[in-house]
Amino acid sequence: FRLALIQLHVSAVKSDNLQRACGLVREASAKGAKVVALPECFNSLYGTQYFKEYAEKIPGESTQKLSEVAKECSIYLIGGSIPEEDGGKLYNTCTVFGPDGAMLAKHRKVHLFDINIPGKIQFKESETLSPGNSFSVFDTPYCKMGLGICYDIRFAEMAQVYGQKGCQLLIYPGAFNLTTGPAHWELLQRGRAVDNQVYVATVSPARDEKASYVAWGHSTVVNPWGEVIAKAGAEETVIYTDIDLNKLAEIRQQIPILSQKRCDLYGIEMKK
Repeated sequence: FRLALIQLHVSAVKSDNLQRACGLVREASAKGAKVVALPECFNSLYGTQYFKEYAEKIPGESTQKLSEVAKECSIYLIGGSIPEEDGGKLYNTCTVFGPDGAMLAKHRKVHLFDINIPGKIQFKESETLSPGNSFSVFDTPYCKMGLGICYDIRFAEMAQVYGQKGCQLLIYPGAFNLTTGPAHWELLQRGRAVDNQVYVATVSPARDEKASYVAWGHSTVVNPWGEVIAKAGAEETVIYTDIDLNKLAEIRQQIPILSQKRCDLYGIEMKK
C-alpha cells in the first residue's frame, strides 16, 4: 500500500493550517496514497506558550475536518497531533480516521519532552501538558499500526510492546529540533525499525527559521532492514513510499529474532 507523509508548513493561523493540510491530503490521495499522515502540532504553533491558546476539544473543529477529508478521499488518515483540552487538562493528541470518517484511535503523547542541553535547547512540555497513559494500536486492511508522538520514539520499550501486539508499521508525528534532529532523528527510527523488524514513519512539520521552536524537518520512512526508503528535506512537501509487507515477512524469516527471544530470561511487560 502507498503511504504519504505531509511535511506541512505550519503558520500562526489555525484555519489556514487546516485548509492547507486538507488540500495536501486530497493531493496525496489523488496520487494513490491509502494511508496519509500529518505532522505533530499541524494546526498550531509548537511551544508551551501556544498550547492553551490553540487547544480544542476532541471531537472539535480540527478533528471534524480530518474526519470529513478522510471520508471524502476514502483513506486512513493519521492526523498528526493537536493540542487537546479535556477536563481542564491539556494533551498533545493524535487522532486517526478511517475511510468512513470514523475515529479509529486517539493517542495522547505518553512521554513529555522535558530536556535541558546547556547552551543549545531547553524545553519543558510538562509546564502545560499532561501525559497520556495508554498505547494506541489500530487495524487497517493492510496491517496493524502503532502510534507514538515525537519524544515517544526514544523509548524502545513502547515500540517493543507495539511489536508484540502485531504492529508492522509504527508512525510517529514529531518535531525534533536543530540540536536533536541531526544527532538522533534518523538513528532512532532505524533503531526502532531494526529492533522490531517493522516499518517506521516519522512526520515532521516543515522548517520555519523564524519560529520560536525550529523543527528539523526530514520526514522519513525506514524499512525493517533499517534502510531509509523515503526522506524529505526541510521544506513543505509530500513524500510517498510503497510499504511492502512481503519484504517485512522475508526479513523476519531470514533473521527470526521474534521467535528467538529468550523469554525465559527477559521480557517487556505492558502494565495497562
